[in-house]
Amino acid sequence: MRLGYLVPEFPSQTHIFFWREVQALRRLGDEVFILSTRKPPSDACKHDFAKEAVAATHYLFPPGVVGLTGWLLGGLTGAGQAFAYLRQLDAPLQDRLRQLAYLVCAIDLVQWARKNRIDHIHGHSCADSAHILALSKRMGGPSFSLTLHGDLDVYGRDHRAKFAEAAFVSAVGKHLCDQIIERTGLPECKVLPTFMGIETSRLAALGLERASQAGALRLVTIARLHPNKGHFHALAAVRRARDEGLNITYTIAGEGMFREAIVTKIGELGLRDSVKLTGTVSENEVFQLLSDADAFLLTSVGKGEAWPVSVMEAMGAGLPVISSIIGATPEMIRPGVDGFLVPQRDEDAIFEKIMILARNVQERQQIGAAARMTSQNRFDVSASAGVLRESICAQRKAAACSIAESGGRGRP
Repeated sequence: MRLGYLVPEFPSQTHIFFWREVQALRRLGDEVFILSTRKPPSDACKHDFAKEAVAATHYLFPPGVVGLTGWLLGGLTGAGQAFAYLRQLDAPLQDRLRQLAYLVCAIDLVQWARKNRIDHIHGHSCADSAHILALSKRMGGPSFSLTLHGDLDVYGRDHRAKFAEAAFVSAVGKHLCDQIIERTGLPECKVLPTFMGIETSRLAALGLERASQAGALRLVTIARLHPNKGHFHALAAVRRARDEGLNITYTIAGEGMFREAIVTKIGELGLRDSVKLTGTVSENEVFQLLSDADAFLLTSVGKGEAWPVSVMEAMGAGLPVISSIIGATPEMIRPGVDGFLVPQRDEDAIFEKIMILARNVQERQQIGAAARMTSQNRFDVSASAGVLRESICAQRKAAACSIAESGGRGRP
C-alpha cells in the first residue's frame, strides 16, 4: 500500500515512537509518506532522526499555492460537501476563521494525495488534524483512520463529526475505546485497541551488567516536568526512604513548565545531593539512564496518561516499574509479577514499593526479568504496526466489496 501518515507538528521530542512505527510499516512492505500540519521549531526534537524526518515530511500549513490554485481553477471540487461538514460543527464565531484554515489545508492534502497516489491516511491525533482528514475525504481524498492517544476532552470538540468520516478509530487502551463508544456513538466494530510499540531488541541489551546492592536503589523517571506527572509524590516517598537509612538516588529526565517548582521542592526536602534533573535527553541518553537505573517511577495523576511509552521502555530494559493506576497501566503491568501499581497520590504506597525493591535484591531482579519478558512478548513495534496495517487492509477490502455490490459506484 501507499500510506499517508499524519502527525501534528512532527517531529517533536516525544514523537520518536511515531518514527519507529513508520519504519516498522516500511519493513512490512508498504510505502509510507509522512505528513504534518506545520513544521515545529528547530529545537523541538533532540533525537537523531529529527533532521531526516523534517526533510521527508510534507507540511500542510502553510499550503502550497499551486495546489490551492489548481483547486480554484478546477471548479472547487467537493466544496459543497466540505462546507456541509463545517456547518455541522459546534464552534463559536471566533473559531470559524480557524475552520477555513482546516479547509485550505484539506485542499492541499487532496492535491498531495492524488499526486502521490495515496491509498489511505492514518492520523495520530483526534484534534484539528482529524477535521482536516475528514474534510479531505469529503472532497474526494483517500480514506483515513485515527488513533486517540488520550482522553477525548484533550482533543477539542465535535468528535462525532470527525469519527463518522473515519474508516476506524484506534485507541491506546481499553479505557479510551470505551470512552469513544460511550461519548460518540461509534460502533464497537470501528473502535480498535492499540498501543505505540517500542524496539524491544535494542532494549534487550540494556542493564545486563546491572549491579544490585541491598539497601541501595537508583530510581529514574523520564517524563515532562508537569504537575500531572506527580513528581512531588515521588520526591516525598524518596525522602521517607532515605530517612529509613536507605541509599536512594533519583534521576528525573525531562523538561517543562514545572521545573522551578520541582527544584524548590527538592530543596525543601533536603534532596539536592540525591536527586538529579537532567533536562531534555536524546534517545541514546534515555537508554543509558534505563541501563544505569535499578527501578522506574511513574507517579502520574489525573488523566494525563494513556499507554505510557516510558513504562514499556523501562520494562524492556529489565526495570521493575512503580506506576500509578492511570490510563492503561493496569493493562500493562501485573502487580507483583512484572511491576507494581499504586493508587494515585498515595505516597505511602510509593514508599512501600521503594522499600521492597531497595531491601530485596532477589525480588528486584525477578520482577525486572519478568518485566523484560512482558515487554518482548507484548510491546514490540512490529506487533503494533502489524495491527494497524491489518486494520487498514481490512477496511479497504470491505470498502472494495461494498463498491462491487453497489455496481462499481464510488472509489475504494
